Amino acid sequence: MTEQSNITETTAGTSPATFLKLYTMMLRIRKFEEKVAELLRLDSEIICPVHLYIGQEAVSAGVCANLRRSDYVFSTHRSHGHYIAKGGDIKTLMAELYGRVTGCSRGRGGSMHLASPDIGLLGSSAIVAGTIPLAVGTALAQAMHKKDDISVVFFGDGAANEGVFYESLNIASLRKLPVIFICENNLYSTHLPISKCLGNVDICRKAEAFGIPAKRVDGNNAVKVYEITAKTTEDARQGKGPALVECMTYRWLGHVGPNDDLDKGLRSKEEVGYWRGRCPIKKMEHSLLQQNILKESDKKLIYTSIEKEVEEAIVYAKESPYPEKAELLNNVFTGNR
Repeated sequence: MTEQSNITETTAGTSPATFLKLYTMMLRIRKFEEKVAELLRLDSEIICPVHLYIGQEAVSAGVCANLRRSDYVFSTHRSHGHYIAKGGDIKTLMAELYGRVTGCSRGRGGSMHLASPDIGLLGSSAIVAGTIPLAVGTALAQAMHKKDDISVVFFGDGAANEGVFYESLNIASLRKLPVIFICENNLYSTHLPISKCLGNVDICRKAEAFGIPAKRVDGNNAVKVYEITAKTTEDARQGKGPALVECMTYRWLGHVGPNDDLDKGLRSKEEVGYWRGRCPIKKMEHSLLQQNILKESDKKLIYTSIEKEVEEAIVYAKESPYPEKAELLNNVFTGNR
């Protein structure tokens, strides 16, 4: 595995406080996901399919650090990182995985269908590219109401195979809509290498064909992701239209579940090892310690605080009730039918 080419460099300055914010958020996502993986291996009460985000934390942390609570975010089946980075409560996320009524989707959605309108996460979906047109629609509404809030949609490289992706790029470009397309290119569409399903693997080029500014960035560098999306989000707020950011990253575990899928022969141990060596959290942690922005004592406090929060979330989830059968059809439709 060779280093990805055409990695965009940035020159904007980033404050020490932002470094720490990005680091803490990535660690929060990682610790939550590691605990969920552990629970899944123990054959716990989590029975919904779970697609873990370990290895990709820099993308959601970097993007969402530029967003307001009132900005809209749309996610995918690999949704935990986006929910947490947008400000979601870990307790209600864990409760959702356990199918409890206190979950962010009231136990109805599970891992792949998180929704939390109170933080601006309007939905996630197991349908590949399914939320892309929804983000364009909310951006259209924001533009019509002359708001300076924006919409952001996260999607994987597999979404570039779907026609609705191109239709959405076209309308966003035509109407100069305030929507940011974030492609988390982890090199695999489910179990198929991207080179086996796309004739042109430069996904950012596909946006350029519609006149949309596009960048490819090292998706394992939270600061680079943050700095690039700082500009794209500000441009969108000022009415300059959409943008696409292709973040080159890698999921450490398999497509779904807590295992690495090495036994399936889909990818090599060397490839996984290479990307684990580019851990976005460890790289930033080392840099912060070297620059004395982070001290070992502070690091231990951050780890301890997050681990406690995750453990409390498990207790909260297990103590929460399941939805009542009588409520099965509640909240399915709005209004009288």
